[in-house]
Amino acid sequence: MSYASGVDLPDGYVAFVKASCPTCRLVAPALLRLRKAGAPLTVYSQDDPRFPEGAEPLDDSDLRRSYEAGVEVVPTLMRLEGGEVIERLEGWLRMDWERLTGVAELGTGLPSYRAGCGSRTLDPGIRELLAVRYGGDKFRSRRVEVAQLEDEFEAMFERGWTDGLPVVPPTPERVLRMLEGTDRDPQEVAAVVPPDLVECTVEKVAVNAAMAGCRPEYLPVVLAALEAACTSEFNIHGVLATTWSAGPVVIVNGPVAERIGMNAGGNALGQGNRANSTIGRALQLIVRNVGGGRPGGVDRATHGNPGKHTFCFAEDERGSPWEPLSVERGLPVGTSAVTLFAGSGLQPLVDQQSRTPESLARTYAACLQVVAHPKLALSWDAVLVVSPEHARVFREAGWSKVRLREELDGLLRRPRAEMVRGAGGMAEGTPQSLAGAHVPKFRQGGLLIVHAGGTAGMFSAIIGGWASGTVGSEPVTREVRE
Repeated sequence: MSYASGVDLPDGYVAFVKASCPTCRLVAPALLRLRKAGAPLTVYSQDDPRFPEGAEPLDDSDLRRSYEAGVEVVPTLMRLEGGEVIERLEGWLRMDWERLTGVAELGTGLPSYRAGCGSRTLDPGIRELLAVRYGGDKFRSRRVEVAQLEDEFEAMFERGWTDGLPVVPPTPERVLRMLEGTDRDPQEVAAVVPPDLVECTVEKVAVNAAMAGCRPEYLPVVLAALEAACTSEFNIHGVLATTWSAGPVVIVNGPVAERIGMNAGGNALGQGNRANSTIGRALQLIVRNVGGGRPGGVDRATHGNPGKHTFCFAEDERGSPWEPLSVERGLPVGTSAVTLFAGSGLQPLVDQQSRTPESLARTYAACLQVVAHPKLALSWDAVLVVSPEHARVFREAGWSKVRLREELDGLLRRPRAEMVRGAGGMAEGTPQSLAGAHVPKFRQGGLLIVHAGGTAGMFSAIIGGWASGTVGSEPVTREVRE
């Protein structure tokens, strides 16, 4: 079986060692015996061109050969034929070395087994440097040189790459490290990003994710959020262009949220968690830097909201009395997913007295009624974020999410006469032509309910939306491809 092809190494036996590795020092006599047996042997030493003495080692202190051969453990012994690696051994196992080389006495006097050491190619920061140096030109993004005396952080501000806060310089090493978070081709087009309708490759996503401060394992979530944002249903162009305060809210479900350490508990909608903070920020930077959506240009928000820096959190599925949002929206249980919602900010609500679901639902309805305006209906969506203490009330009463939503729908219906323009002395309101004696606040599917927040505090929260449906934005759910 061929383990690799096209590796520029000589045929025969090739060993990679380093003098600082105890196992490499242990097997040095075996390498000398192999050379004395007349076997074609080439030894590359990663840290001392004189080691092992007598084996005529070649200097690989620049690690080029080790990197190209994919060496991760020393000692590594390979057998090559016609430039192909036929077999490789890592560490020392006497019976395997003797089998591979055909030298029966190769390990005389040596222990039967010793684990190897980590290759220098795996030292912190080295792998990315080697990938840039020897991995070929993997990038298609334009490279920008910063003058020697120029402050790189100020340079990025001046070039308009930031969201008003400092960003991390997207060096080739950092971008390569970010790309390790996905097996997708860096040149695959992940989305066409409005408003300029620019093709955004996975590489470009990685560049902006690095700038936002993401870790590589966050990249699949950023990609899924971008794919959702650039659908016609979500309408990121409209979310940008409206003078309303909306921006994308990223709600994460499934195993990925726990795996990358997202916060679904206390302060989940606030600062302090790297994944929450940087995933949402990466999406905003892509829209800005790739799509051209900048404040004062296409972004025409009258006020905006702090969530336009980043607004991303995970749903607390473990503690929830209900099915996750992603499951409710049609994905299988256990699927990692993001749901994008065009949110206009946070409206906290308090109810420390209700001990029945009927009472608590009335509190929710009263607070939800004011989303956008108490007299506007059907054209605005919302997310209700139910805290664990409030969720306990519904759990103990056996209320499902469907039951809560049905209760809220009934409570949120208002007499048409109270909702029309001019009623109550307010010119704002629903059109006179609106049919029906009673008007529902939200359209079918326009109220999303999620479970998140700290275990202390009888508070919940409302994230108001923007114009809903075909005239505005639909919530969009996408699976995270890991």
